Amino acid sequence: MTIDHELRHKERRAHALAMGGERKLAARAERGELNARERVARLFDEDSFRETGLFATSNVDADQHVTPADGKVTGTGRVEGRRAGVIAYDFTVKGASSGAVSNKKMGHLKELTARTGIPLVYLAESTGVRMPDVMGGTGLGNANDRTRFLRRRTNPWVSAAFGYSFGSAAWHTVSSDFAVLRKGAVMAVSSPQLVSRATGQQVDGQDLGGWKLHSEITGFADAVAGTDEEAIDLLRRFLSYLPAHNGEAPPVAPVPAGSAGRGSQLHSIVPPERTKVYDVRKVIEVVADLGSVFPIKERYGKSLVTSLCRINGQSVGIIANNPMFKGGAIDAAACAKATSFIVLCDSYNIPLVFLVDQPGFLIGLDGERGGIVGKVINWMNALSLATVPKVTVMLRKNYGQGYVNMGGAWTTDAMAAWWTAEVSFMDPRSAVGVVHGIDQATDPELYERRLAEMAKDSTGYDVARVYGVQDVIDPADTREFILGALEDNALSRTGGVGEHLLSTWPTSY
Repeated sequence: MTIDHELRHKERRAHALAMGGERKLAARAERGELNARERVARLFDEDSFRETGLFATSNVDADQHVTPADGKVTGTGRVEGRRAGVIAYDFTVKGASSGAVSNKKMGHLKELTARTGIPLVYLAESTGVRMPDVMGGTGLGNANDRTRFLRRRTNPWVSAAFGYSFGSAAWHTVSSDFAVLRKGAVMAVSSPQLVSRATGQQVDGQDLGGWKLHSEITGFADAVAGTDEEAIDLLRRFLSYLPAHNGEAPPVAPVPAGSAGRGSQLHSIVPPERTKVYDVRKVIEVVADLGSVFPIKERYGKSLVTSLCRINGQSVGIIANNPMFKGGAIDAAACAKATSFIVLCDSYNIPLVFLVDQPGFLIGLDGERGGIVGKVINWMNALSLATVPKVTVMLRKNYGQGYVNMGGAWTTDAMAAWWTAEVSFMDPRSAVGVVHGIDQATDPELYERRLAEMAKDSTGYDVARVYGVQDVIDPADTREFILGALEDNALSRTGGVGEHLLSTWPTSY
């Protein structure tokens, strides 16, 4: 009997590509959700995907014919012409639960991308581990050690969580350098049903691990998307700022016409009076190349802005106080946000720029209960270990320990102050009350005299007099100062590659 190998191959291939079947795929399409293969197609440049493991199935005989690709679509392709790997969870196959074979597929992609130096993209959606396969001592005892893959930041990991994301889908998302949650997604250790059974209380999925929780409270979501397509586009854009691996400098992009020469707008954006608020994101838009600002953790720790952008085509990380929220006071969430961003930029050779306008750290019961003391020092640890070029520009007020955390006291490589800068241990108005125990209403004349004493020697020129900054500048010259400082402090000996002393810092803590 002659076997028609071509026909058998086509049949097996068609079965694998059919995923969980027409009914499940149609239901997803009706809800406006892409399936795993559609997500992969959206991620990669056209016709660049090369799949690995198409014919894999569960190693459990009873599941062999109902687990196409064992619930994970894996392989490599190109994103804007650059190679990347992908692990896409196929929820139509047993809820994209992880079994022994799919774990081998994922492990292979982790090893491949780390060894060859290309980004790894997770398109996450899973019910977690495949329970029958891991029950009992033989199930857990048969697991392989995968912790070595978390000793990383040699190549970027990025993730989008689309729906239910439990187990490894959650682990991979919070282990990534950049994580997007689609609205409606639920990311948690276990499902609401399992938590309800364990606790005896009804648990809502969004309360347990929804996009609002992770974008506003935990900070695990670096960005939020309304649709599958938007989430994948965010991943693609994020990767455009990063090198393929930590052994090279980030790519340089063309500079859009009109990016330079807009500095005079800063005179009207930032009021010279320290008590008037403004949105520092407008400052960043003027300093950066047109259309290049990419916010990170925009909904979390809002008194501090962290954004990737480009300045003259070069990838740069911006850390800026935002007086629009809490007057720019730095709370515990803002500290964690700054630390995470410093680690990201230093790991992938992206210079850091600090734009400073802060009244100090937010004091009080909530701050202390949130562990702000430790978070301040975490930030300082990260800043002291960062070896990428670091530049500070002081815009207006700059008080207390925040002065140091935001790149003062020569914790960065280059520093300038606007001519509106005011620098001191604390707000002179508060200092009068602390030192002399008086306020303006009680004794206006004495208060003004003591205030003049406390405010003495606190201008940008006073800081420059003791070489606390290199220059006092017109706000309009901010972009030019940053460009010159980045050029002066470029890592020419190593081709723009830092020492990566922060590479083992955890991605969530």
